[in-house]
Amino acid sequence: MAAVEFRNIKCDSLDKEFSDFDYCFLKSVNRSYKYYSVKVKLFQIPVTKVKVNVALFKRFNGYRPFLYNFTIDACRFFHNQKSNPVAQYFYSLYRDVSNINHSCPYNHDLVVDKVTTQRVNTNIVKIIPFPEGDYMIMMNWIAYDINRAVFKLYISLS
Repeated sequence: MAAVEFRNIKCDSLDKEFSDFDYCFLKSVNRSYKYYSVKVKLFQIPVTKVKVNVALFKRFNGYRPFLYNFTIDACRFFHNQKSNPVAQYFYSLYRDVSNINHSCPYNHDLVVDKVTTQRVNTNIVKIIPFPEGDYMIMMNWIAYDINRAVFKLYISLS
């Protein structure tokens, strides 16, 4: 059976007057226990209009689009999560370890704490089996129709 390994994480704030990353790191506790954590400070609160573009890339001589690329209205999604099963699938990767679990407005910092390889492995390998290889999950966080931040998680499936 295949296993997920975190390779890298990158977080870029595109508008530091709107938001900035307090931290964004990948931690390897030992060979089998790795996790990532992210904290975003919001400077212009409350945030009442948010979209998220989620794209999956697979490495073939550079990262190329693979299978998923969609944009959702995050405020609407949290009113009815069953409305978009693909978004619900990606959200399940961090749902239980995050405070991004309610609808707009957001008037607090956003935290995703200790997303482990085991959590991602359960969702990626057992729910939807992906072929082995290197992948990147990229999320563009768009507030008020302006791209404010980019989150990239690099994983290897072997």
